[in-house]
Amino acid sequence: MDRLVNTVRPYAWGSTTAIPELLGVRPTGEPQAEMWMGAHPGAPSRVDRGTGPVALSEVIAADPEGELGADAVSLFGPQLPFLLKVLAAASPLSLQVHPDLEQAKEGYADEEERGVPADAPHRNYKDANHKPELICALTPFNGLCGFRDPNEAAELLAALEVDSLKPYVDILHAHPESHALREVLTAVLTADPEAMTETVRQAAAAAERLGALDGPHAPAYAAYASIAQHYPGDPGVIAAMLLNFVTLQPGEALYLGAGVPHAYLDGLGVEIMANSDNVLRCGLTPKHVDVPELLRVVRFESAAPAVLRPEAEPSGEELYTTPIGEFRLSRHVLADGAAPRPLPAAGPQILLCASGEVSLRGADGELPLTRGQSAFVPAGEEAVLGGDGTVFRATVTA
Repeated sequence: MDRLVNTVRPYAWGSTTAIPELLGVRPTGEPQAEMWMGAHPGAPSRVDRGTGPVALSEVIAADPEGELGADAVSLFGPQLPFLLKVLAAASPLSLQVHPDLEQAKEGYADEEERGVPADAPHRNYKDANHKPELICALTPFNGLCGFRDPNEAAELLAALEVDSLKPYVDILHAHPESHALREVLTAVLTADPEAMTETVRQAAAAAERLGALDGPHAPAYAAYASIAQHYPGDPGVIAAMLLNFVTLQPGEALYLGAGVPHAYLDGLGVEIMANSDNVLRCGLTPKHVDVPELLRVVRFESAAPAVLRPEAEPSGEELYTTPIGEFRLSRHVLADGAAPRPLPAAGPQILLCASGEVSLRGADGELPLTRGQSAFVPAGEEAVLGGDGTVFRATVTA
């Protein structure tokens, strides 16, 4: 088992204080948005097995089956199939969706065949993999997830009393669900930029007014008004109004599968995802928005956000159940004096201490972990977890 030294990414939307507080270090004053734990080539964690710091990606590449296990390599190839993050949002991330596996393979092959440079700003597919993800709240965490019922979305837009939104309201009332959502999203993203800037301005002012009132949708209106402050004139502000607003309490999670439009707004959470960079953006970003490809990937169906709560396993582990194999996220809530818990050794594991002080004991000794620290346990290596704290455990589905 290895202590991980991780990279913190300074994206502009990040909190300046949340990750430093988790790590027990002084803030630098710059945004600290994501701490990456894993072997992603963009910022692999580092380990030291006695010869100095080495990227975890290099360690795995030198012995994939030894580090990941034969089953994981057979299923997902010779790389760690998941990336674990601590995500700290102080302002909204881009509104986005992820392709399914078939779409990712097709899109990647097409762009490779057309010779689109890997670093081109208009490139959609960085790899041939899908990117399901799960976010688990460490603090109250606000986000947008999936389409609202079209009639409810129509009511929210109508209440803004903005004339230029009335055609969208009529479409949402008049068409079958999938056609209505597709038609309105397409119209919003392809509207005249100057006209849309004015629509967003008026809608944001109305949302701010409605968000200050006492009503069931006041938190959503307040969120839309805040989004518009960060992205004035962006058509994604109106697109966001088609989506469910959700607040996760600490310990609650959201699973985001292929084609589900979503955006994280603010809060601190533990995020796990398949090891991919494939993102189709819908707005709230200065980056490229490929509307035709986006419309191919988005699933135009409404659904209430499926908030996940951890399910207790006989071992004491609490599992966040998801339908895919690349990752499995669970947590251990440990009390001082309780019996240590053996960890299954079948696949590769990353353990993150989210609170308190814990320790990992294995054949080679003991590794203490305090809040914000993490460790990698190779496949087949037996370890026992003990102490007083909360630990998130990331591995592959058995």
